[in-house]
Amino acid sequence: MPDYIHREESDEGLTSSTPPASYRTVGRWTLSTAEEIRTVRQGLRETFGLEDSTSSGGLGDVPERMILVASELAANALEHGRPPTIVTLGSDGSRYLLEVADHDPDSVPVLAGHRAPGAGGFGLQIARRVGQEVGWYTTGTTKHIWVTFTLDG
Repeated sequence: MPDYIHREESDEGLTSSTPPASYRTVGRWTLSTAEEIRTVRQGLRETFGLEDSTSSGGLGDVPERMILVASELAANALEHGRPPTIVTLGSDGSRYLLEVADHDPDSVPVLAGHRAPGAGGFGLQIARRVGQEVGWYTTGTTKHIWVTFTLDG
């Protein structure tokens, strides 16, 4: 691979792993259509007590990064997976876990490589750039993509 192509910009797959078990669920949304992604965004804003688009609730840009990642991963799941898509937010008190599941456990997440602007497929890239850890795993009926976020960014 040429030096100018970094690991996070290639078509390498993600490592399959489960997130730490220390997170408790603080929010959960089930989606069947792309229009419902708006509900996830609003639900996340409400979960963090964000009254308007300029308020950060003392959490810096963490909520906005999570909203971006949730939107991108949910859109990917709705387009490439099988419904319903389930978005779950967890917390262990100092970190957050955002998890997006669809009902296509046989497909493997693929990171988009170099593509033309507007070609799409960058949800996992965005997650890797703005989150701390990114992974995926399957159960008998679902595939899960997860991303962690810390309050200190």
